[in-house]
Amino acid sequence: MGRGILLTSNLPQLQNLIKRDPTAYKEEFLQQWNHYNSIRQIFQINPDEQAQHFRELVTFIAQVAQCYPKETAEFPSHLSTMLLENYGTLSPDTRKTLVQNLVMLRNKGVITSIELLKTLFPLLPRTTSSSLRAFIRKTILSDIRTANLRTKNHKLNRAVQAMLFGMVERGMDAEVVGDKGKLRAAAKQANAQNSGEAMWAVVLTKELWRKGIWNDAKSVSIIALGCFHPVIKVQSASSHFFLGSDDDVEDSDDEEEEIPNAKALQHRREINKKTRSGEKKLQKQMKSIKAKRKKQAMPGTPNFPAIQLLNDPQTFGEKLYDILNRYDKRFSLDHKILIMQLLSRVMGSHKLCVLGFYTYIMKYLTYHQLRIPAILVALAQSCHDFTPPDALTPVIRKLAQEFVHPGVGSEVIAAGLNSIREVCRRQPWSMEEDLLGDLVEYRKSRDKAVTAAARGLLQLFREVNPGMLKKRQRGKEASMGMASGSQPLPFGHSAEAAVDIEGLVLLEDHLQKLREEEGAAPGDEGEDDDEAAWTGWDVDSDSDESSEGWVSVSSEGESDLEISDSEDEGEKRPKKGKAKAKEGSADPDEPMEDAKPAEDAVARISSLATTKILTPADFALLNDLRIKAASAAVERGAGSGAKRKLASLEAQKKAQQQAGGEDMFISENDILGPRKKAKADYAERMASIEKGREGREKFGSLKGKKNKEAPSSSTNKEKARNKPIMMILASGAVRGKKKASLREKQRKMRAHIDRAKKSHH
Repeated sequence: MGRGILLTSNLPQLQNLIKRDPTAYKEEFLQQWNHYNSIRQIFQINPDEQAQHFRELVTFIAQVAQCYPKETAEFPSHLSTMLLENYGTLSPDTRKTLVQNLVMLRNKGVITSIELLKTLFPLLPRTTSSSLRAFIRKTILSDIRTANLRTKNHKLNRAVQAMLFGMVERGMDAEVVGDKGKLRAAAKQANAQNSGEAMWAVVLTKELWRKGIWNDAKSVSIIALGCFHPVIKVQSASSHFFLGSDDDVEDSDDEEEEIPNAKALQHRREINKKTRSGEKKLQKQMKSIKAKRKKQAMPGTPNFPAIQLLNDPQTFGEKLYDILNRYDKRFSLDHKILIMQLLSRVMGSHKLCVLGFYTYIMKYLTYHQLRIPAILVALAQSCHDFTPPDALTPVIRKLAQEFVHPGVGSEVIAAGLNSIREVCRRQPWSMEEDLLGDLVEYRKSRDKAVTAAARGLLQLFREVNPGMLKKRQRGKEASMGMASGSQPLPFGHSAEAAVDIEGLVLLEDHLQKLREEEGAAPGDEGEDDDEAAWTGWDVDSDSDESSEGWVSVSSEGESDLEISDSEDEGEKRPKKGKAKAKEGSADPDEPMEDAKPAEDAVARISSLATTKILTPADFALLNDLRIKAASAAVERGAGSGAKRKLASLEAQKKAQQQAGGEDMFISENDILGPRKKAKADYAERMASIEKGREGREKFGSLKGKKNKEAPSSSTNKEKARNKPIMMILASGAVRGKKKASLREKQRKMRAHIDRAKKSHH
C-alpha cells in the first residue's frame, strides 16, 4: 500500500514500471482504474471539474491498456461515447486528448481501424478547430493508406465506403435551395446545416482516389451520388472531380525535388583542381541528373477515368439533365455551366442520347451570352456519331444565325464556325448542304481567324462527306474518291465487319522468327513466354479456366478478331506466305525483292488471334512493328498515303504513351481559334514603361552584367565590337583570311554550305 500511495502522484513513473513488469504492478493499476471510473462519472456531470487530472488518467490508461486487455476492454468505448455524445460540452484540450488516445490505441492494436474510423468520421463535420480537423483528416487517410499498402484490404474498404455513402445519402431528402439571387442567404444557411457530412465524404473519397488508394467503381458511386446532393457546394465538388479540375492540387510530400544545374557542375569541374575522385563524383552526379529528368518526362501511371466507371451512365445523364432543367432559375450561370460540362462529357464518353439537352442549350446560344465559349465547348462535346442528326440540325442553324453573319465581329464569326466544325466532326449528317455552301464562302475573308475556321470546315467535309460540297471545292483526292464510287455511310449504318487485326501478320512473322532463332519446334506455342508476357500488366483473369476452353479476352482488338471455320486453313496460310518469302529471297535476280513479303503479308490473314491470347505487350510490339513497316515503305519511295499512315501511327503511339483521357475533349481555345493581339492604348503603354523602370537606376540599363544571373565580365565577342578598326585589321584572324589560298577558301565555303543544309536553312 505504501508503494501504491507513493506512485499515485507520479503516473509517468508508474507507467514505465507497468510496461516493464505488468504482473507485479497489477494492483497499482487496478487502483488507478477504479480512480478513473469515479473521476469519469464526476466528469460527465461537470466537465469543468478536475479536467486536467482526468486527461492525465486517460493518457496513462491508454499507454498501458495493451498490458491489461481484459480489465480495459471497455476503455475504448468510453472514449468513443464521450466524444460522440458529449462533444459540445468538452473543452478543446479534452477533445484533442481523447482523439489522440484513440489513435494511440489503434496504433498499439487495441482497437481495429473500423472502430477508430466509426468515431472519427462523425467528428469531422462537428469540430471547429482547424488543427484537430487536420489531425483527424490526416489520421483517416494514413490509416486507410497503410491498410492498403501491400494488398487491397477489401473488408476495410467496403466498411469505409459504406460509411461514406451513408454520409452523403443522409442529406439527399432536403430541398434544393440554389445559389442565385434572393435565395443565396438561405443557401448559405442550408449549406452549414446539411453539407457537413456529405462534403467531407466527397473530399475524403477524392483524396483517396487521387493518391491511387481507391480506384474502383464503388468510390466513383459515392461521388456520383454527390452530384445530385441538394447542397450546391457538394454538387460543385463532385462535378469538379469528374471534370478533373482539381487534379493539380498536390500535397507537400509529393513535391518534386529540384534538379541540379548540369552546366554549373561541369563549369566548376573545369575551374577546380582535376582529380580522379572529382571526375567520378561528376559522372555520378550527371547520371543522377539524367535519371531524374527521365523520371519527370515519363507520364505517371493513370487510373481508369472516373467517368468510365459510372455504374449506369444513361440514368446518371438523365438525372443531371433533370436537375439542370428543373432548377434552372435557382442555379447561377457558373453552376449551370459546370453541370453542362459534366453532362456533355458523360454523353460523349458513353455515347448517350439525352435529346432534351439540345433543346435546353439553344436558349444560351447567343454571341452576347456570358461565358459563351464554355457553353459551346459543352455543346460540341455532347455530340457523337450516335446522336440523331434531326436533333442537331436546329442547333447548327441557330449557331449560323447568331454567330455567322456580317453584323458581328470577326472573333464571333470564328467562334461560330469552329463550333459548327466540332459538332459536324462528330455528326456530319447534321449539316445542311445549302448552309454549308454559305459557311465555306467565309474562307475568302480578310480576317485570319475567320479564314482558318472556314478552311477547317471545308477540309472536314472533304474528308467525311465531299458530296455536300460544290465540285470545285472538293479537291483532288475527294473527287477521285467519289469517281471510284466510295460514299460515306448514312446515319445508322455500320461499316463492314473486320476480318483481321491490322498488322497482325507482322507480329506473327516476328514471333515465328524469334522461335526459329531460339531453335524451338515449329508447333511450339511458347507457353512460358505467354506467361512472362502477362507479368507486370494489371489484367484480371480467372484461374479456374482450363487451357482447352474458350477464354474471354478484354482488349482493344477484341472486336476485330476473326474466328476461322477451319483450323487447317489458318495453319496452312502462314506456311504458304513463308514459303513465298523464301522463294523470293532465294532468287537474286528477282526484281522488287523486298516488296513480295509485304504483298504476301497484306494478302494473307493471320490465325494468331485464334491460337494465342494477345497480351498488352503483344499489342505494344504490334504497334512498333507497324511503325517500322510504314517507315520502310516511306524510305522505299512510297506515295503520300504511306507518309500519312506513318504520321497517324506515330501520333497514335504518342497518345497511348500520354494515356490522357482528355484527348476526346476540346478546350475553349479550339472554339475561339487564333486571335490577333489587340493594340495597347496609351494608358497600357505607359503602365508597361513604368513597370520596366522599377528597380533601375536613372538612365541605367538592365542589359549586360546587371541582367545576368551570375555576375561576370563581358565576353570576347562583346569586346571585339568596341575595338578600333585598325586593331581589327591588324589581327591574326583578318590577316589569315587575306593570305588564305584558294583551296582553303573552297574548303571553308563547302563546310559552311554543309552546316547550312544540316540546320535546314
